[in-house]
Amino acid sequence: MKRILYVAFDQLNLNHGVLKTANPGEDAIVLVESARMTTGRPWHKERLFFLLSSARHFALELETRGFTVQYVQAATTLDGIAEAKKTLGDLPVFCAEPSSHVQMLLLSEAGIQFVPNDFFLTPRALFFQWAEKQKTYVMENFYHAQRVRLNILMQGTDPVGGRWNYDADNRLPPPKNYTWPDYLEHERDAIDLAVAKQLGMEATKTWATTRAGALLQLEYFVSTHLAGFGPYEDAITKENWALHHSLLSPYLNNGLLHAEEVVAAAVSAFETQGAPIGSVEAFVRQIIGWREYINGMYWFLGEDYRNENQLGATRKLLPLYRDSSKTKMNCVKSVVQDVEQRSWTHHIPRLMVLSNLALTTGTNPQEFLDWMREQFIDATDWVMVPNIIGMATHADGGKLMTKPYASGGAYLNKMTDHCKGCFYDPKKRTGDDACPFTTLYWDFLDRHKDAFKKNHRMFQQMSGLNRLSDLPEVRARAEEVLRGLSAGSI
Repeated sequence: MKRILYVAFDQLNLNHGVLKTANPGEDAIVLVESARMTTGRPWHKERLFFLLSSARHFALELETRGFTVQYVQAATTLDGIAEAKKTLGDLPVFCAEPSSHVQMLLLSEAGIQFVPNDFFLTPRALFFQWAEKQKTYVMENFYHAQRVRLNILMQGTDPVGGRWNYDADNRLPPPKNYTWPDYLEHERDAIDLAVAKQLGMEATKTWATTRAGALLQLEYFVSTHLAGFGPYEDAITKENWALHHSLLSPYLNNGLLHAEEVVAAAVSAFETQGAPIGSVEAFVRQIIGWREYINGMYWFLGEDYRNENQLGATRKLLPLYRDSSKTKMNCVKSVVQDVEQRSWTHHIPRLMVLSNLALTTGTNPQEFLDWMREQFIDATDWVMVPNIIGMATHADGGKLMTKPYASGGAYLNKMTDHCKGCFYDPKKRTGDDACPFTTLYWDFLDRHKDAFKKNHRMFQQMSGLNRLSDLPEVRARAEEVLRGLSAGSI
């Protein structure tokens, strides 16, 4: 053997990263299941099950292809690599560029050599070239450039269909009397059962843990859910936990699927099967636009970005995030229950329920970031840091998003079916049965009016605040709500 190739648990792909040029006759493969990764934080067991079982399946696949593979359980990544060297010899170690600042520093200081990280469609250097020319980092501008550069859904220099973005058509509330297609269940094998036993849990069937299973999920989404994805992508319903969302983010983020093949499948459905442009464009935008943008901004903004807290939010993480029984709010209870059960909920509950509540209650952004990192099956550092610090909690003061994503109960009443039968009334901002989102929305604007009054995108909201005749009562009710949320009684 001439080299050791270290494969991180978010780089499980034979055709990309350090394995792109791997040779079974010259390269030994090392994967490390570190105790720091499994027990260092209160990780969701479903998340750990997915990551560990996927890695063990991948190690087995490498062995069947003739590679010498060491799957090591150790205290840390570096301890695991050192343990592997006892068997393999003191060979040079290579890996793909890590996906987090911490791992990049750790592995580089250990003398591990990097090959380019090609798990994204946009090299980091190319993103920097784009970002350095921008006055503001508008994702839509980046997305347009991506469409042109990658020649996706383009007719020459024009977008297919004459529009870059069909987002305005894709904001329908949850439909009534609608039959949602079933979701795939993934059967479990001996590896899955062994991992579940190690973690002290029952093996669920929600998430695939193999490349073959991930490809089945992609095929099923394209054939069954893609056409309906666009119109209801922003809706939330208690009748269905995923609507028409693809459920592909975990596989994209651990390497079992690559963005290139996922986008190609969606575009092919448009070109050969008549999938509607509105849904296909919306899905493609999530992959080549938002996903690539977030990864690029993670590296561009730097390691210290995660510590931003420009709104001075200091409230401790609310009890309801760790225990759905600690709230009477229907929408929050339902979303947290989804996270408790599956380690996942789609982007709108994440933003407009979980994050909206953290933002308007003044929850410490780093505590909220830690919780999101620990609970979501598709969470990685590059995903969560920009999304939480920049978009969810506006802790960066507007570097990423020009306005905070705060809303009252009216939005939730329109886009969800949770308000019906809820103890709280989304139309009320004061009184014992006033919706906490409505109360806190106005209180949030009031608390930060000095920060927002010069923001032209907040003019309408601040004008509304100035017209409130019951602002003293709103402030008083907000204090009650914040106390109740912190006590787990609202």
